[in-house]
Amino acid sequence: MFSMTATAVAGDSLDSDREVLLSFKSHLESRNPTERGKYNEWETTEKQDVCHWPGITCTPDKSRVTGISLTDSTISGPLFGNFSALTQLTFLDLSSNTIGGSIPDDLSRCHSLKHLNLSNNIIRGELSLSGLSNLEVLDLSVNKISGDVRSSFPLICNSLVVANLSTNNFSGRIDDVFNECRYLKYVNLRYNRFSGEIWSGFRRLVKFSVSGNRLSGNISASMFRGNCNLQVLDLSGNGFVGEFPGQVSNCQNLNVLDLWGNNFTGNIPAELGSISSLRGLHLGNNMFSRDIPETLLSLSNLVFLGLSRNNFGGDVQEIFGRFTQVKYLVLYGNSYVGGIHSSNILTLPNLSRLDLSYNNFSGRLPAEISQNLTFLILAYNNFSGDIPREYGNMPRLQALDLSSNRLTGSIPASFGKLTSLLWLMLANNSLSGEIPREIGNCSSLLWLNVANNQLSGGLYPELTNMGSNPTPTFEVNRQSEDYIVAGSGECLVMKRWIPAEFPPFIFGLESLTKRSCRSLWDHVREGKCIFPVCPPGSTVGPLDVSGYLQLSGNKMSGEVPANISQMKKLSMLHLGFNEFEGKLPTEIGQLPLVFLNLTRNKFSGQIPREIGNIYNLQNLDLSYNNFSGNFPTSLNDLNEMSKFNISYNPFIHGVIPSRGQLATFGKDSFLGNTLLQLPSFFNQPGNNNTSSGERDNGREEDEDDESAIDMLAFCWSTVLFYVVALIGTLVLIYFDCPWSRAWLRLIDTFMSSLKILDMGDDIVGIDTLDTKAVSKKKTVISWRSRNT
Repeated sequence: MFSMTATAVAGDSLDSDREVLLSFKSHLESRNPTERGKYNEWETTEKQDVCHWPGITCTPDKSRVTGISLTDSTISGPLFGNFSALTQLTFLDLSSNTIGGSIPDDLSRCHSLKHLNLSNNIIRGELSLSGLSNLEVLDLSVNKISGDVRSSFPLICNSLVVANLSTNNFSGRIDDVFNECRYLKYVNLRYNRFSGEIWSGFRRLVKFSVSGNRLSGNISASMFRGNCNLQVLDLSGNGFVGEFPGQVSNCQNLNVLDLWGNNFTGNIPAELGSISSLRGLHLGNNMFSRDIPETLLSLSNLVFLGLSRNNFGGDVQEIFGRFTQVKYLVLYGNSYVGGIHSSNILTLPNLSRLDLSYNNFSGRLPAEISQNLTFLILAYNNFSGDIPREYGNMPRLQALDLSSNRLTGSIPASFGKLTSLLWLMLANNSLSGEIPREIGNCSSLLWLNVANNQLSGGLYPELTNMGSNPTPTFEVNRQSEDYIVAGSGECLVMKRWIPAEFPPFIFGLESLTKRSCRSLWDHVREGKCIFPVCPPGSTVGPLDVSGYLQLSGNKMSGEVPANISQMKKLSMLHLGFNEFEGKLPTEIGQLPLVFLNLTRNKFSGQIPREIGNIYNLQNLDLSYNNFSGNFPTSLNDLNEMSKFNISYNPFIHGVIPSRGQLATFGKDSFLGNTLLQLPSFFNQPGNNNTSSGERDNGREEDEDDESAIDMLAFCWSTVLFYVVALIGTLVLIYFDCPWSRAWLRLIDTFMSSLKILDMGDDIVGIDTLDTKAVSKKKTVISWRSRNT
């Protein structure tokens, strides 16, 4: 009899299957009262044919239900506990939902089940599926399942072909778990906590990945004896030691060999050169010998060659310049000092991506370079001199990273021809001159970082066209067929290119491990952003690309143009520590900003109330400027804001609301604004009502307070001196004292010294602020001297 709970309902007819499905529907609806998937269309009337319900499949004669597919159907709560009543169920796919709890014992009684996919949920507990002896495909990836797998394996191995247990919390040993799985072809155990030695029978699989576990020991030659069917072997991110055996050459179908992030030593096996099918060779982050076997040159299908972090040192090996077939060459973190030219790696005809970052290269940047490059990464070296204008002649270039070198000169105007450019990273150099107006022609340029240079000029209207149409570049990346597994340096690149202070990306950085780097990398390259970009006036936005403009720590000046509103994908705008001036355009309120920092400039006029329409704004810093007028209370509507500072804008007046978001920050966000009326509780003893971001800067703000107090004392002493001097002078003149002229000369000398002091502080003050050197005390004094 039908029950609304998970009470057993068994039978051998379509009617009994229908009752079970309706019970399943009731289970789902009770836990998902609002957003519901296609199961919501299952009819309760008997007229509707069950086999036509969305997500349901039946036997050819439509006598029994055999399959349920509710992937990505906004399902939450625990798993349904009566699937076993569907006695002919062979296919169950509930992937990409938010199903929690543990796997119920009932599922182990679905003896006919051949395909089970519960991936991309939040299922916990231990694995217990020992009754599924007919299972062919098992996918439990991206969950939180823990414990040993021995309670289910080898009991479910009779027919198993695919076992994907990746990205869970499984532990224990795997060296003998799969011995009886005769038909097994694909095993993915990545990103778990498995320990001990590796399973020696992996050579009979097609794909085997144990990346990101705690496995150790040697990889012996015996593991590759006999027939080897492997196409992908991924051992990366473990603790394997010793020499890697050349007998891997028995795997003549191998496409990808990933040994990254272990402790392999000795020579790179010369036998690898006989595996003609090899396309990806990941040998980075080991301790291999710097001698590269000549035999590898015969790998005509090799696309990716990664030998980062192997402590090679010296000059780049000459042999790299002869890998004419390679598209991706990754050699970062090797302490190389030279050999870029002599190795000829810069002119490899098929080279698409070259990563030489984190080495010790010096001298001028190479001007002769392959025009086929899409990624050129030379960051964190000691290059000096100008940026070659020839770098503007690479029409396919999508990323140029020259940050953290010793570069001087100007940014070449030829960069305006790089219409496929997504990233331009030039931060932490000594570049000067203006940002060329031609950069506005870079229609794909969403991410520009030129922080901490000596750039001058303005943010010209032409520059606001950058990033206006990145779609063509994204389309090229979506159509790319190159298959390169993780370990290509994505983590290092993403952590460098994602600003740590940018709120939408903080979550990405915190969760950025090798397990997520590749997917995040692909999402960004293909324009599939993982963060919602909310238009002004909205608290909910579609997933879109989040761009940033990072200009802080330069000498840029002028006004912000009103047509900055054209940069519709701009989520981060950092103009701090510059010399921008004038009124902030109201059009800035039309940007989908999450981060806005204008600190230590010369902005004046009223703070645009339109900023209060950017409901997803999380970080707003307008401190150390000359804003004036009435404080816009519309900022109190920014409920997502976690960091806020308008300190030292002394011409702002008005009342700060005692309730709402602004009241959560405390007085440290309003220092130096004597005309502002703050809530009374800000001054109560023990009130530390400051945001976490402001507390981090508490010591610096205390220094500012001390500076302000020192300056106030100095001003009062000066006034008192003037008063006493004036009275004394009048008395002396009145009585015609013989030493009155000496007194007047003393006063004149003192006032001249005051004028010199005032001019000197103005010269070294905020107008020429160097973010790396100038103390805040001198900044406060100079700011006050300029505005008195």
